[in-house]
Amino acid sequence: MLDDISREKDRLLAELAAGVPVFWINPALAQSHHGDAYRNDIADAQRRLRDARYHLQDAFPVTRGRAAVVESPLLAAEDLAKRWNIPRWLVKADHSLPIAGSIKARGGFNEVLAFAERVAAEHGLARTAPELPNYTHPDARSVFSHYSVVVGSTGNLGLSVGMIASSLGFRSVVHMSRDAKTWKKNLLCANGVEVVEHAGDYSIAVEQGRQAAEADPKCHFVDDEHSMDLFAGYGAAAAELASQLEERRIVVDNDHPLFVYVPCGVGGAPGGITYGLKSLFGRNVHCFWAEPSASPCMLLQLLMGVHRSVSVYDIGLDNVTEADGLAVGSASPFVAPLMADQVSGIYTANDGHMLDMMQSLRNSESLQVEPSAAIALLGPLFLTASEEGRRYVQAQGLGQTLPNATHISWTTGGSLVPAAEWQLLYERAEAFSGKVSALADAWKQ
Repeated sequence: MLDDISREKDRLLAELAAGVPVFWINPALAQSHHGDAYRNDIADAQRRLRDARYHLQDAFPVTRGRAAVVESPLLAAEDLAKRWNIPRWLVKADHSLPIAGSIKARGGFNEVLAFAERVAAEHGLARTAPELPNYTHPDARSVFSHYSVVVGSTGNLGLSVGMIASSLGFRSVVHMSRDAKTWKKNLLCANGVEVVEHAGDYSIAVEQGRQAAEADPKCHFVDDEHSMDLFAGYGAAAAELASQLEERRIVVDNDHPLFVYVPCGVGGAPGGITYGLKSLFGRNVHCFWAEPSASPCMLLQLLMGVHRSVSVYDIGLDNVTEADGLAVGSASPFVAPLMADQVSGIYTANDGHMLDMMQSLRNSESLQVEPSAAIALLGPLFLTASEEGRRYVQAQGLGQTLPNATHISWTTGGSLVPAAEWQLLYERAEAFSGKVSALADAWKQ
């Protein structure tokens, strides 16, 4: 048995190093979740995101008229479902979240709002009305102008944190890695956010941001690798999804499993979402994470064990991918141990697969998402068509219930991408047309 485990590990490591698509099924998957350790944190995040609508509607005209500002729609991927024979396939469209335009919105907003609440309270600023948070006090902006919020990011978390921090009156600074798109930097600057560019990758940007924040006692550092507030904000999405499923009369139980596919960078967003969903649906929800072949940091970390940090550079990968939001070399040391027995599996795909699926999603569903979001649309194919996916279904006793399942692909960014950038992406995608179909055909052989 130990020899089999060792050979399987060696095989996966070799395939990861070669940059080929991999589907890893978690042998340590537990049949129960971790209880309610973070229930109060997630409930606080839900309350903050709900209460934030007054400030957000005032600061960002695009949100006016929305009853729930920080919520995204649940859409049917009908044409893709027919093409790939998936009975029920939905898209949790976080790419269309207003203001930040990505999955990072809930986490980033929650962290900055929590900091704003604390600073306002420390300065004796109270609610001016029961429905108004203390950070909307007339004197709040003057107080906040003496404080800074700093974050290191490849792009989307920087947009989330930078936009809301600046809107509240904080000095907002985003340290961005080489992978960050120019248009994201320009958007931040246009909204009063200071952008500090680094020639290194995500880890360098985070470390530089951390060092800058530590030198200033009135500076709050948003730590993408360790933050509980970020994690709780992402976890708040679970209740949102549960309500949407209920509205559609979609049942999740022993006879109706739920499969959720979430893009993974450092791990905070998929970790928080998985924790929240597991708390609500237990063993009836199966969460799979998706990583670029060039940056499979979480898969590598879980494969090697969570006792010490490892990097994709350790196996010769370059961490360079079109999916800039997922270009992370090392996994979160907070999320990896917490989710080591909760995530059902992780799959990887290269840029060609992401670009081809991005093109297919536009053509079939009229949805425009970044490559880092398109990778989530590959999940149902990995599960239903690959040998590893079929083994998972059999091992979990899901063969009879699979036709009753709901599959949800969780998107990241896309709605803020400029037209010229889309044109370039779709031109590059033309070279990879049919790549996803080729992958599926290879599984049939």
